[in-house]
Amino acid sequence: DEIPTVVGIFSAFGLVFSVSLFAWICCQRKSSKSNKTPPYKFVHVLKGVDIYPENLNSKKKFGVDDKSEAKNKSAMPKNSLHLDLEKRDLNGNFPKTTTKMQGFPDLENSSPKHFAERKKDSVSPDSLKSITSLSSEDKQDKLGTLFFSLEYNFEKKAFVVNIKEARGLPAMDEQSMTSDPYIKMTILPEKKHKVKTRVLRKTLDPAFDETFTFYGIPYSQIQDLTLHFMVLSFDRFSRDDVIGEVLIPLAGIELSEGRLLMDREIIKRNVRKSSGRGELLVSLCYQSTTNTLTVVVLKARHLPKSDVSGLSDPYVKVNLYHAKKRISKKKTHVKKCTPNAVFNELFVFDIPCEGLDDISIEFLVLDSDRGSRNEVIGRLTLGSSAEGTGGEHWKEICEYPRRQIAKWHMLCDG
Repeated sequence: DEIPTVVGIFSAFGLVFSVSLFAWICCQRKSSKSNKTPPYKFVHVLKGVDIYPENLNSKKKFGVDDKSEAKNKSAMPKNSLHLDLEKRDLNGNFPKTTTKMQGFPDLENSSPKHFAERKKDSVSPDSLKSITSLSSEDKQDKLGTLFFSLEYNFEKKAFVVNIKEARGLPAMDEQSMTSDPYIKMTILPEKKHKVKTRVLRKTLDPAFDETFTFYGIPYSQIQDLTLHFMVLSFDRFSRDDVIGEVLIPLAGIELSEGRLLMDREIIKRNVRKSSGRGELLVSLCYQSTTNTLTVVVLKARHLPKSDVSGLSDPYVKVNLYHAKKRISKKKTHVKKCTPNAVFNELFVFDIPCEGLDDISIEFLVLDSDRGSRNEVIGRLTLGSSAEGTGGEHWKEICEYPRRQIAKWHMLCDG
């Protein structure tokens, strides 16, 4: 009986010892884990700042002593946190602070008020007014300068024009205060040679540097020619804006010695064009049974010259409007080099409503130009709301249907 009791006592003591030993080992492992520094280093570099994982209990950064870190924290002001963070290296250390710059005691001691007072004293209000007034007047009067070169190639019998650049152009776009300039050049008086440069976007000092060579022009005829440069600003939604023009008569210019560099001031476009736009003869007839409008473009006379010494190449574009919306358009053929054109072309328009109350018709006389957009010479509008002869002609058409009524009309500005 004693043997089983002794075995039970020893087994109980062994169980207690093993349990306590296991508990002691677990506690030792846990304490060693908590005190031991992890064998890895996880660093995310962002503007020179080290960011460590959140599970690190000790906020100690690698390579930084506690003393140096405390000094850096005390020396770092709150409002300059961003600048100081950017000055740290990859290990989180702060570089040594540099000493204050010396040698400029006047700049250190001077205050912003002192500089403001000096600026105010240097420029008086009267001088400011005079400067602004002169600058505004100069901007209104001056349209810029065009730089180009002329040359004649005797071997190829070719006349060479190089459009280099333009400087000081006015701003045609009021929103962006800039222009999209390009240059259209014509050799007068025959207008056989028409060229234009590319459009340069948003600049008042465009550098084109484009060369145009005209073959088949004898040197003896150079003296009889005139170069006409038209400076324009491209407009995507309407007609291009005319900045100005430059007219160069070649009489007296000697090109036998080689290339000749020239520059000319850009002047306003010839104002004589706006004095008279010419006249247009049209005939209209309204057919109430078929609800159609027959339009005959007959003649144009006394059309102005498109250039200073060149004739226009006119044609007529006819637009039909219903409630101020264009619903149809037609155009005549181009008549070459004439101020008095005979068209005799008939167009028939279908009217979408009964009567002509909401209908109007527009005639645009344009000058055909292969090199660029066609310019509007004059405009004529016929309708119930039209003034002058246009309104009278339209009233007769409505009162006398099925009758062809023709009248001359003065063209107005386009």
